[in-house]
Amino acid sequence: MPVEYLAASRSFFLHAKDTTYAFQILNGWPVHLYWGPPLTAQNLTDFLPLRARGFVCQQGDYPLDNIPLEFPVYGTSDYRSPAIEIFQPADGSRILDLRYAGHTVSAGKPALAGLPASYTDADGEAQTLTLKLEDQLLGLRVELLYSVFANSPVITRSVKLSNLGRQPLSIRRLLSCSVDFSAAFGDYHLLQLHGTWARERDLSCARLRPGSQSIESRRGASSHQHNPFFALTELAASEEHGRVYAFNLVYSGNFLANVEVNYDGNPRAQLGLNPFDFSWQLAPGQSFQSPEAVLAFSGSGLGRLSRELHRFTRRHICRGSWRDRARPVLLNNWEATYFNFNADRLAGIAATAAECGVELFVLDDGWFGQRDNDQSSLGDWVVDLQKLPGGLADLVRRINGLGLQFGLWFEPEMVSPDSDLYRAHPDWCMHVPNRHRTTGRNQLVLDFSRPEVCEHIYRQIAALLRGTPIRYIKWDMNRHLTEIGSAQLPPERQQETAHRYLLGLYALMERFVTEFPDILFEGCSGGGGRFDLGILHYMPQIWTSDNSDAIARLRIQHGTSLAYPLSSMAAHVSAVPNHQNHRVTPYDTRGCVAATGAFGYELDLAKLSADDLAATKRQVACYKQVRGLLANGDLYRLKSPFTTSEAAWMVVAADRREALVTHVWQLIESNPRDHYLYLRGLDPALTYQLAGTDQLWRGDALMSAGLPVPRPQADFTSTQWHLVAQ
Repeated sequence: MPVEYLAASRSFFLHAKDTTYAFQILNGWPVHLYWGPPLTAQNLTDFLPLRARGFVCQQGDYPLDNIPLEFPVYGTSDYRSPAIEIFQPADGSRILDLRYAGHTVSAGKPALAGLPASYTDADGEAQTLTLKLEDQLLGLRVELLYSVFANSPVITRSVKLSNLGRQPLSIRRLLSCSVDFSAAFGDYHLLQLHGTWARERDLSCARLRPGSQSIESRRGASSHQHNPFFALTELAASEEHGRVYAFNLVYSGNFLANVEVNYDGNPRAQLGLNPFDFSWQLAPGQSFQSPEAVLAFSGSGLGRLSRELHRFTRRHICRGSWRDRARPVLLNNWEATYFNFNADRLAGIAATAAECGVELFVLDDGWFGQRDNDQSSLGDWVVDLQKLPGGLADLVRRINGLGLQFGLWFEPEMVSPDSDLYRAHPDWCMHVPNRHRTTGRNQLVLDFSRPEVCEHIYRQIAALLRGTPIRYIKWDMNRHLTEIGSAQLPPERQQETAHRYLLGLYALMERFVTEFPDILFEGCSGGGGRFDLGILHYMPQIWTSDNSDAIARLRIQHGTSLAYPLSSMAAHVSAVPNHQNHRVTPYDTRGCVAATGAFGYELDLAKLSADDLAATKRQVACYKQVRGLLANGDLYRLKSPFTTSEAAWMVVAADRREALVTHVWQLIESNPRDHYLYLRGLDPALTYQLAGTDQLWRGDALMSAGLPVPRPQADFTSTQWHLVAQ
């Protein structure tokens, strides 16, 4: 059974694929026992650190400052970071005493009210434990939800608060999970993904130190700067070896990931809503649901962890008709034209794309209002008839006539001060009365905590989608939140604005994906500024970064792949010199790197040389052969661009009969030595043929002796091998 309860010791054992998570009830508190490789349910009380230490406070017989609590509270004898803090206006107290009040076990995975969350297609895929805690003095009920997945080494956690008392309460802090580790497992590294615009999800791995180390966003979005994914790894952990404990949050706004190492060297890892500038008024009879945390374990290194997380995300986070489908090859006009286009120019670019086998043409920013630059018209989702005299319908007819589907860019969450919408409703943006309204990219953020604002945007965009055969939407968000306030909320609720904004956004996204289930939605936020599981619940792919330079993308896509599947990473071939860093790279290398994810082009194909145009046709044809493999295969990272002058990876089919291997040189050395790639994931007993040649290799030789890599003749060159079993 996924959830096993031992009544004698009041212990719970949660058995997911290849892992066990255990805790017990001690004096009414849920106390963490174990998380790691599969373990038989048994009494583990003797393993708890219950010995009293010098200079500690105790509740009864127990020094909570050293006990691994499953849901620690503020103000008792545990001085470490709490998972919850509730301000009680009646007397100003923040003290809680949460004790066990029962539990239930149910089949399947429940939805979370108003929030994206993991799900199952059938109840047998998961089992959910609801652990009930209560503070009887306040009448506060806390429900800890644990969902255990049979086909993944994943346990999800979230928290629901219900005010069953007579006085209003104020939530000051509510994290979705808290896990105390024992130093007996060895020392740990903290692995995180950090960066900035055009340099998202750089990999950092540093040894934990005493005290607190936090990763967070205060920007109203999960952000370019820090991703909500992090992991604790054993010091010797690598791609294929060592224990790894991973955490991620199904949420797109302000988050806090905190790891605190106590005086005994024991880490406490926590993840959830950022308490910074957050509070929530909980009136009697009301409830509040936290976002969901995803916890995953690997006993065989980062590679195994990533493959399991990729499968979990594809199967239990992404939804809809595009969840399991290979994505169309697209061309986006943005870097080809920016704002300078008309219908004839777009049709000309699309005609060349169609000749190359491209399947989808995407019209990016500049098609609406009077949008000749980034200074106006956001919020006015009306076609610019000066650029497109026949309207969208005529342009789409021309594009469809070339055999291409049509896609469109929107930025629904934003408004330009120079727009009809802003002139009519200046109070509809986030703002604080009598304070300056900060702009970014000459725009403000609409207050999606207000239903009437969401409804107005929905009606405009839905009307376009109903009247035009649009098959793809790029949903952008090109600035973060400032002056976070809502004209609709009273003063005591202003710190609810950022979270209410996300609830409004999620509700709007849910309406669109429900009404238009056949549209492929792609998320974007200045590139990868909102690359998280919350967005992937509605949109199965995200523009990974505005930086489309192939060499820069090696690091961006490698880091992203630690937590997110290749099918979620939109990647395009763009022109050189690259528009972000002015680097010049070979066309074939740009194609190899972009073909890792949801593949497309971000340039004017008509301006290419004859050789590059021929290469485009080859790239598109090759991608169509392997896109099913890329969408659903298993990723093996072979060479890291963070630690070597190379980058290499391979994607292997579930039946191990097909693989695509890619190798890219960054900077070459003089008189280079022979290089070999030691492949992984193949069937050692099968013989593999290099597609299009007579070359044959046995699987065991490719994995043990290695695949020879051609000697490089220049920087930034690449090689790709498509292997098919005989």
